[in-house]
Amino acid sequence: MRDQLLAIDNGTQSVRALLFDLRGNLLAKAQVHIEPYFARQPGWAEQNPEYYWSALCQACQSLWAKPEVYKEAIAGVALTTQRATVINVDRQGKPLRPAIVWLDQRRTPGQTPLGGLWGLAFKAARMSETIAYIQAEAEANWIRTHEPEIWAETYKYLYLSGYLTFKLTGRFADSVGCQVGFMPFDYKRLRWASKWDWKWRVVPMDARLLPELVPPAGQIGEISEQAAAATGIPPGLPLIAAAADKACEVIGVGALEPHIGCLSYGTTATITTTQTRYIEPIPLIPPYPAAIPHAYNLEVQIYRGFWMVSWFKTEFGQRELQLAEEQGVAPEKLLDDLVADVPPGCDGLMLQPYWSPGLKVPGPEAMGAVIGFTDVHTRAHLYRAILEGLAYGLREGKERLEKRARAPITELRISGGGSQSDAAMQLTADIFGLPASRPHVYETSGLGAAIDAAVGLNLHPDFATAVRAMTRAGEVFEPNHRTHVMYDQLYRRIYLHLYKRLKPLYKDIREILGQ
Repeated sequence: MRDQLLAIDNGTQSVRALLFDLRGNLLAKAQVHIEPYFARQPGWAEQNPEYYWSALCQACQSLWAKPEVYKEAIAGVALTTQRATVINVDRQGKPLRPAIVWLDQRRTPGQTPLGGLWGLAFKAARMSETIAYIQAEAEANWIRTHEPEIWAETYKYLYLSGYLTFKLTGRFADSVGCQVGFMPFDYKRLRWASKWDWKWRVVPMDARLLPELVPPAGQIGEISEQAAAATGIPPGLPLIAAAADKACEVIGVGALEPHIGCLSYGTTATITTTQTRYIEPIPLIPPYPAAIPHAYNLEVQIYRGFWMVSWFKTEFGQRELQLAEEQGVAPEKLLDDLVADVPPGCDGLMLQPYWSPGLKVPGPEAMGAVIGFTDVHTRAHLYRAILEGLAYGLREGKERLEKRARAPITELRISGGGSQSDAAMQLTADIFGLPASRPHVYETSGLGAAIDAAVGLNLHPDFATAVRAMTRAGEVFEPNHRTHVMYDQLYRRIYLHLYKRLKPLYKDIREILGQ
């Protein structure tokens, strides 16, 4: 009986081939770690597209080598990837340049301002700076400006998900649920923008450069003979459209209802809710497509969120890294022991986690800050302050989402690498004052993709049924009331005022240093 699902998850740090059953149990896993990017110039982040494909093939071939895996039981395949990594290909699907990875920081200022009625409308709404920011950030504008010969040769301009879909099926197509980035996409109608839409003027391109879009749970193609030879996936298996990794995480933790907040403790830390109404979490900043059709993910993100933990390990955690290797345990386990030695509130040390500028919240001038240093503070205090600062920032995001959606968030589901830390889970519950649960399986983005496949193949009749059957809570962390009261005061009286008071100083720093 074909009742198993292959989910392929190409994240920032690794590519994973995952086999799930219809109860959401992870039956087998193969993982290939990858280099996130290389930098030909400071601030750039690129990767060879063939490298992603090679890692995907290696992960699949490793999966087949496991004795518990039977290809004959697999009903279909779903793909989820990191968001906003873009690839230019020619007519044969061959990459014309390295992929520009979502971590890339290059900008293209000085683009022609939006004119006409759209320009007047955005000027009246005081959003001209926002439009200029989008123009400068759009990778397509950089390529068209600095590599016109590459742009002229481009047959299709794809996200990583679209590129890997082509490699698997031979078809230039992508899921609606993967459209997150600077493309002329209509986030409200969940399709490519209409010809008259302002997005075509902000990121100019021929509509023929873009792939065909398929809604989540729709069949996007079949595994080709060429892909089968490279990956070992049986030819002819249906590839079902899933969504980007963050969207798949949301349904992978079971967050279908608006009152459930999904916190992703990954390279980018996010808080997300699912809505069937189009609601902009910040005016003119759209919600993203959900991993279910006709739905939206309202998201607030902290760029390079749990990357701060990686930074701390590199700069200050050499002892834990060495001991972890000697003892055969994860470094985070030893870092949790560090956190346990520091009281909640870090003896007054507080961190604002804006280590990269944003579009509006925080603004383009934003930087990080740590305040409250005294002679009692140690590296353990700094580590806990990072975890607390991220939780404060996401709580602020929660309150913004509640205000925009006019609906309370009463429950937290947490996924991503940071969810494996008991200390991070407990302080999140304490800062939010809400129960926080980690899911029954760590691979939530892969599970979300498998849910899309299960519904698309009619192995479950609908998403509500599939989510009930395939997701469940693991360990639940209850908030400590006394600790929450203390955190609440620090959050309201200190944290919420930091950015506004430091914003002028951030601007001065950037002006003095010419940044």
